[in-house]
Order: sequence, then structure tokens, then C-alpha cells
Amino acid sequence: GGMSDLPTVAYKVLTRPQMVELEHVGAFKGAPIDLADGYIHLSTAAQLTETVDKHFAGQDDLHVLAVYLAALGDAVKWEPSRGGQLFPHIYGDLPLNVAVAYGPLERDEAGLIKLPVAG
Repeated sequence: GGMSDLPTVAYKVLTRPQMVELEHVGAFKGAPIDLADGYIHLSTAAQLTETVDKHFAGQDDLHVLAVYLAALGDAVKWEPSRGGQLFPHIYGDLPLNVAVAYGPLERDEAGLIKLPVAG
């Protein structure tokens, strides 16, 4: 148990316009659901495919952002959501400079979302 076991990187799925906003403004204020809930929803690597299947089904031109949570400090809170799993939530904007990698959303042969790799 313990917070030290939690991942240091989590993932945010963005639409093309949201990705453009992040690149041009240098920060992302959140998708409509994020703004409504008061925090930016992220998923761990293990949670990412289910998140996409649930919330982004049938959408294309999606992008995956790898976010270095440690750089955000206390803005990140791990809170129970779907089925009691802990999810990382960012209370505040998501600045571009904490994105360690991003790229187009793609799936592997098993149908799992491929994680973006830096560089």
C-alpha cells in the first residue's frame, strides 16, 4: 500500500483541438467533463484502455499525453472512482511542461492503447 507505490506518470486523452490548445497556450484547462467536475481526469497506464473505450468510443484523431505527476506536486490527488480504483486528478491547469511524451492514440495487436514514448 502507500502513496509511494502510485505511478509517477499518468495519461490524458486529448482531442485534436485540445492538443492544439495545449501546444499554443502552453497549458490545458480541461475538457468539458474536467471543468464540470473541478479537476482534470487522468488515467494510469493500466486504466487507459478502459477510459478510452468508455469515454472516447468511436472518436478518432485522439492523442495521448504522458504527464509527469511528481512535477505537479500537491495539485495531484489520487481519488477513488470507477469500481473504487484510485485515479489521478489534477486540481488546476495541466501545463505543457509536465508532458513527458505525447503522440497519436494507437492500439496494439491486443487492442490496448499504446503508451507514447518520449522523443
